[in-house]
Amino acid sequence: MDYVTQIIDPPPSRTRLLLDGMRALRKPKLDGAPVLPKERLVRAAAELSGADIEAYGRACGFRREQGVPLSYPHVLAFALHLMLLTRPSFPYPASGMVHLANRIRQHQRLHPGQALRLEVYAERWVAHPKGQALSIATRAYGADALAWESESLYLRRDVKDPVGQPWDDVLPLQEEGLLRTQRWVLPADLGRRFAKVSGDFNPIHTSLIGAKLFGFRRAIAHGMWTLGRALAAQQPPGGLDQAEAHCDFKLPIFLPGQVALWNHPVTGPRREFEVRNCAGDKPHMRGLFIWNESVR
Repeated sequence: MDYVTQIIDPPPSRTRLLLDGMRALRKPKLDGAPVLPKERLVRAAAELSGADIEAYGRACGFRREQGVPLSYPHVLAFALHLMLLTRPSFPYPASGMVHLANRIRQHQRLHPGQALRLEVYAERWVAHPKGQALSIATRAYGADALAWESESLYLRRDVKDPVGQPWDDVLPLQEEGLLRTQRWVLPADLGRRFAKVSGDFNPIHTSLIGAKLFGFRRAIAHGMWTLGRALAAQQPPGGLDQAEAHCDFKLPIFLPGQVALWNHPVTGPRREFEVRNCAGDKPHMRGLFIWNESVR
């Protein structure tokens, strides 16, 4: 597919994103199959700010000796995701889009102060059992080499006859030997705190009233906070060179609340895990975390 590249400099303000989101609350009813947006949104030099990384680390539980968190570049690209979803070329209202899954691959070590070229574009439609899903690709380049990439899957519920290849990338999990290894107490203001470091001010995370407007009884935790917290609990010290993190988001986590990390008590560079309720019978997120141990 031929994309039209648009340089986004400076990045959009929170007010601009809010106004674009309000304008995108209603879209004309589709007549036929959805058309994939053709824009490739680019930030030529997005800085890995040391202060911002530290703030993100505090919100998710990362320690300084763990280096740049594997999930952090998603924060730099998130505004571009929102811009893509609120453009007139996107066929559905941005409100109500559900973040279903994320696949992250890091190809080289990231450093505070480093500038990355970010590219975000709609990669493909995906036919999901619950509606029409869209894969948004993010590519981060350092010194002309691909340093980090991700695939984010967003769902529009209740779309009949969705187009694209069926979604079949569901993570397996070996139940035998799975143990509860950590318990996390989540405060009522977690959504507002994470919004300040991530830029995701979706009212379902930051406001009781906003959450109820979208059908939730209370505000819910950000899915990307859940992924970040799980990686922080398992990422080794010393930073990462090559690594992968895959996650499928499942049941929402209501705030305030308590959840637990369930995984296998292994020492190698591979973690299969779930974030569940403390009793272990309700999954909130399933994940896989792999890193290159040869550089440890």
